[in-house]
Amino acid sequence: MPFGYNGKILIVDLTNQTWSVDEHDEAWYRTYWGGGALASWYMLKHIPPKADPLDPDNVLVFAASVLCGSGLSGFNRYTVSAMNPLTSGFGESEASGYFGPELKHAGFDAVVFTGKAPKPVYLWINKGQVELRDAGGVWGLENAPALDAIREELGDKKVRIASIGPAGEKMVRLACVINELAHANGRCGMGAVMGSKNLKAVVVRGDVESMTLADPDALKELNKWHRARIGEHMPSVNMRKFGTVQHLMAQQNSGILPTRNWKDCQFEDASKLGWDGYEKVQDGTHTCYKCSVACKRKVNNTSEKRYGGPEYETLAALGSMCGVGDLDAVCKGHERCNALGLDTVGTGAVVAMAMELAEKGILTAEDLGGRAITFGDGPGMLELVEKIAARDGIGDTLAEGVKRAAQRIGKGAEEYAFHVKGQEPAFHDPRGKTGVGLGFALSPTGADHIEAPHEVPFQGEGVKLVNPLGIFVAPQALDNGPDKVRYFIAGEKTWAMNNTLGLCNFVVAPLFSMTYDKLTQAVEAITGWSTSLHELMLVAERSIVLARMFNVREGMTSKDDKLFRRMFEPLPDGVLKDQSIDPDSFQQAVDLYYAMMGWDANGVPSKGTLYRLSLDWLV
Repeated sequence: MPFGYNGKILIVDLTNQTWSVDEHDEAWYRTYWGGGALASWYMLKHIPPKADPLDPDNVLVFAASVLCGSGLSGFNRYTVSAMNPLTSGFGESEASGYFGPELKHAGFDAVVFTGKAPKPVYLWINKGQVELRDAGGVWGLENAPALDAIREELGDKKVRIASIGPAGEKMVRLACVINELAHANGRCGMGAVMGSKNLKAVVVRGDVESMTLADPDALKELNKWHRARIGEHMPSVNMRKFGTVQHLMAQQNSGILPTRNWKDCQFEDASKLGWDGYEKVQDGTHTCYKCSVACKRKVNNTSEKRYGGPEYETLAALGSMCGVGDLDAVCKGHERCNALGLDTVGTGAVVAMAMELAEKGILTAEDLGGRAITFGDGPGMLELVEKIAARDGIGDTLAEGVKRAAQRIGKGAEEYAFHVKGQEPAFHDPRGKTGVGLGFALSPTGADHIEAPHEVPFQGEGVKLVNPLGIFVAPQALDNGPDKVRYFIAGEKTWAMNNTLGLCNFVVAPLFSMTYDKLTQAVEAITGWSTSLHELMLVAERSIVLARMFNVREGMTSKDDKLFRRMFEPLPDGVLKDQSIDPDSFQQAVDLYYAMMGWDANGVPSKGTLYRLSLDWLV
């Protein structure tokens, strides 16, 4: 019998309103494990080449992992994957919370949606029983009232719900999936894909006792060790105390806080958004399934507390990127994005672009709905959030994301649309840590700041933390040479491993509490599989290559692995004034990455690489 996983994947044909169950053997599960790797297998097999991401041909996958829901802190993430509406390439987005474990406890390791429902529906999984239910009564509702209505209809307040808001229903390419109102599969427009399929929500109810573990006593001891270490390991202690809010002033003080659409790298009102300001509105913390870190914040300055408070990326997206130093406005913007189902990163980026286009005279007050909206305009930022979700006026254009919006606007707007492969980057300036630039350029999903651990904590004595990955030379923040590429590949694999295994980056080495030796012990206690860090790195590399092969099939090449122009321009102020990325050395780093990964000069994995990773079917 399987330990840790169910051995069942639910296949839902929305067009015909039918479903079936796929069952795979242990070797298949041990090859793909979960997350984006599992999703890639289904996407490559079932999405026809050159499909439109918002057509029924796209396949949407909700994937947990063999470890998800086992009860250890941070073993609770799940992935939503599909063809990305922003890039027309591979898309995946992770979230923590409670949904992933509940899906596992409800009897399935993943759900694969094909086709398009003839009318709005939601999927109801109740301890292995499956039903597609009419969502007409909740279609059009924001996420909180939709959640309340579904729970009332089912007569169960303990169901877990991943849903889309009005933005997803209107196929806003920046739309996200929200579970329990405060946990977002934010990037890659997965909410738009759900909307295109007339799928309002996925609702699950499980039984924790249904999950069978190989060695529950060993796992109990590991859990005890892990909780104790979280309470004393300083990065974990700080994450519990400050959450990701702590990153805002760290970015500011390092001179790499993206400000006013990447024009500036320091924000004069940063302290109002950082911990000094945030502490005044914080109203407690909340957490994810069985996690003792509790890094998520609540705030007291919004009307619906269940949406939680903004984390670092949102503080930068709706704050410094838009030049807005009013924390009340930023918290309200976060609340509205969660209610409407908008990715705060992409939304902040497209609003910031609109503000710069207004500043340049490319967008007029008339274009923007009757009033000029410029940097620093908190009410204007909130107004654009509403317009984007409703596809109202200029919002209909901005709802397409920065690349497509700029193409529609014309008049030179594309000069101010900053993206990679069509996706807006999150808010870490690579001119101060070039490994993040490699992550932006090489991510299969388009710009992604969590492609690999950022190099700053591992400089100096910090290099010892990455010694288990075979890295013994400290990665220098501004380097683009072989040492940086070696570090990036090792880091990329460890975070790809986290995504595939459903682990939160804030609980696992190299920086956080669970060491790699304890992680392999946890895998063995959960699954009964004798494993090693070597195997887990192969799992990670396999997921990277699967995503790359999807993009290769869709026509992406090395020409798409590029940064945007402002990264090659000098930083205008701050401690890194005049620092920029040298385009030639950066290209050399990308080329070296291909070579080290066993890919050809155009970024295509070689036959040998595919065979080595047991991906013979892709050769």
